[in-house]
Amino acid sequence: MAKEIERKFVVDGAGWRDLTERAIPMRQFYLAAAPDRSVRIRVIGGVTAVLTLKFGRRARERDEFEYAIPLEEAREMEAFAVGHVIEKTRYHVRHDGFLFEVDVFAGELAGLVLAELETPDEMPDATLPAWLGREVTDEAAYSNAVLALRGRPAEPS
Repeated sequence: MAKEIERKFVVDGAGWRDLTERAIPMRQFYLAAAPDRSVRIRVIGGVTAVLTLKFGRRARERDEFEYAIPLEEAREMEAFAVGHVIEKTRYHVRHDGFLFEVDVFAGELAGLVLAELETPDEMPDATLPAWLGREVTDEAAYSNAVLALRGRPAEPS
């Protein structure tokens, strides 16, 4: 079992684009989603599929289990998806030795750009890149499961 410790941010600037190391197209959907657990299937680059189980109520730290599954079975399970299928491209971006995953959403969520940072320790806010906007780690509306179930969150006023 691996603990996932992450922070999530809305991306405001485009400064990350020049730092991109890799772009990975993804299609993901949920078979179950509740405040304390989720079951997700992710198809990566159209060639591999992963089943992910997440448990826990704390946004910054959850238990996560991942398993490779046959691509054809993943495609069959999409018929059982709850909510919408999420389509996005994930970009790997390094800043000060940390790997940020910047997700650029397509389809119903087009225009939404979020960045996640997974680290074993907290990263001081002073070292965060300038292209990050508001932190939304503790806002459930920005979790992928809630995005799949409810769509794009309303912009704060």
